[in-house]
Amino acid sequence: MTPPDQKIQLLLVDDHGLFREGLSRLLEAETAFKLVADCASIQEAIEAMHVCHVDVILLDFDLGEQTGLDFLIYLRTHDFSGRVLIVTAGLSNLDTLRVMELGAAGIFLKHRSPSDLVLAIRRIVNGEAWLDSGSVDALVAAASAPKEEPNPVILNPKERDVLRAVFEGLTNKEIGAKLGISEAYVKALLQQLFNKTGVRSRSQLVRAALENRTWHGIELGS
Repeated sequence: MTPPDQKIQLLLVDDHGLFREGLSRLLEAETAFKLVADCASIQEAIEAMHVCHVDVILLDFDLGEQTGLDFLIYLRTHDFSGRVLIVTAGLSNLDTLRVMELGAAGIFLKHRSPSDLVLAIRRIVNGEAWLDSGSVDALVAAASAPKEEPNPVILNPKERDVLRAVFEGLTNKEIGAKLGISEAYVKALLQQLFNKTGVRSRSQLVRAALENRTWHGIELGS
């Protein structure tokens, strides 16, 4: 919890410049808030976090080629200690469930009033969640929907070791050093993981692993 005499450090991530500019002005007008950065992409946000302390991230879901899920996965694997509020025009039932499973403190819909946003930020800073009735209904619907039985994914020991290292945020070179194998072999094992799981990138691999908590005996954490 942020001390009462200390400003709440905010990071805004939204790829729509006009919305970002308007929201930045709103946040900067609040004496209890300090907007440390407003960013158009996940990469910009990561760079800002390297130089600024952040208490709350206001995160749009649709970020062009990436989504808020990608950033939530990054934050989860890098032990971010602050809070994340998804600020969005709307989410599907499944995406609502996914962002909450990945650690979002709440979902704020963009059509709501500025005063509601200020209230939402204050609440999540105090350890509460922020969900309107529509988001609650979406969570219930997604959680109760029948699950399709996926094809089993069977990972060999080396693939499991590489997957764990990806969760730790290690580079291919660092994975090779840790496991005592060449960087080329690491790349080959990653490609095997991509092929087996039907993904194309590291962030998609981590997301898929989080959605399938246990892949043939490898516990990936909660």
